[in-house]
Amino acid sequence: MTFAREMVLAHPGAIDVDIDALSRCIDECLSCAQSCIACADACIAEETVAHLRQCIYFCLNCADVCETTEKILSRTAELGRGLARAMLPVCAETCRICGAECKHHAEMGMKHCEVCEEACKRCEEACEALLAVL
Repeated sequence: MTFAREMVLAHPGAIDVDIDALSRCIDECLSCAQSCIACADACIAEETVAHLRQCIYFCLNCADVCETTEKILSRTAELGRGLARAMLPVCAETCRICGAECKHHAEMGMKHCEVCEEACKRCEEACEALLAVL
């Protein structure tokens, strides 16, 4: 659990964005970033790493994009809708690409990739849902 919703509600400024969609997207971005970092680390710990190189890079890139998106969305005092509208599709697409790569490895029995795939899917959906109401 994060405190995204509580922080959005506690903000003294007026927020004219769907609070549920915003806080869900912040939460999913944080969760996906953590899952991607952990998945990349788990890939590195696998006995053979060479075939996981692309997965590692996708996970690290996805974590960076999710973290950046979360930071932008958390700055609600001056929420830049234009910047949010630009970042959300990038985040969703990055999650889709990373999730597809993780799905491939999950099908070969890598549990960490299965978990990461789910986190990516949830983040992608949350980004698209928030984008739809901005």
